[in-house]
Amino acid sequence: MSAEPAPAQQASAANLPRWRVRPMVPADLDSVMRIENQVYPFPWSAGNFSDSLKAGYDAWIFETARETIGYAILMWAPDEVHLLNISVAAESQRRGYGRAMLDWLCDDALGRGARALMLEVRPSNEHACALYRSMRFERIGVRKDYYPSHAGAREDALVLRKALADE
Repeated sequence: MSAEPAPAQQASAANLPRWRVRPMVPADLDSVMRIENQVYPFPWSAGNFSDSLKAGYDAWIFETARETIGYAILMWAPDEVHLLNISVAAESQRRGYGRAMLDWLCDDALGRGARALMLEVRPSNEHACALYRSMRFERIGVRKDYYPSHAGAREDALVLRKALADE
């Protein structure tokens, strides 16, 4: 359910430079993989991103005039969106981009008929958990041993959901 590229937008935090959102294309995979490998101890592979594009998932690039600041991959169900991956480049983190990106994704999904957005997050990712709590995501479950972890152990995933429309 890909949409047309969004026009340049002012991020929700006043101190952020102008940015725009556009669909991810295969030519973006090098910059996406650079970010993915910087910010995750167990990153998605280039094949994961390529398969997401081939499957027709929403795949978005968030960028300023100079650089890619982040990306997101979403899978649509009839009236709900599952956020599979959202990442902000290491050099752009802790500046409000994650919140601005998530706000944009929620607004876009609602505008295209989604009633809710759900995602998984590592409990150890304290910054992401705090962001999701502040944006009124609610914990609806736990996926046991969902994420790979160091020394062969696995980490649970918190399953979070945010209503986008009245239910």
